[in-house]
Amino acid sequence: MANSEVLLLHPIEGLGAEGDRVSVKSGYARNFLFPKKMAIPLNQGNKKQIEALQKAKEERILIEKEKAKSLAERISDINLKVFVKTGDNGRMFGSVTALEILNLLSEKNIKLDKKQLKIAQPIKEIGIYNIEVKLNPEIKVNLNLEIASEADEQVDELPNASEELNKS
Repeated sequence: MANSEVLLLHPIEGLGAEGDRVSVKSGYARNFLFPKKMAIPLNQGNKKQIEALQKAKEERILIEKEKAKSLAERISDINLKVFVKTGDNGRMFGSVTALEILNLLSEKNIKLDKKQLKIAQPIKEIGIYNIEVKLNPEIKVNLNLEIASEADEQVDELPNASEELNKS
């Protein structure tokens, strides 16, 4: 099969970003990319379009990098604490997954994708964890996560209740 050199007009996951020159199968270019206006054939006639797309790509990358830096600062200041059910011996029932961590972050107005959290396996033990968050190919930040027993949460609440009883 023959390959075609094309210029991408839009980012395509697994293929490249806008302004990238890529080699694809001729049928894929002819039947999918060209009709959907996602790419154009690469030739000397579209040299100005290539330059304009490269400039737009560079500007987009700079904007995304600035957003990632500000988000990294917000994430580094956060200490998440998750209370889980435990048995008598302190072992957890179930585990803490990336989805639960994402839900906690969304409560703090931080929207991330599951792919950005680097958790090899669900967390199944009580303790303190540093989770790597990849915001950008160049920007990574550690998120502090503490897993504690619900019994600890109830102990924290008891002194407040006893103070209220002493006031009456």
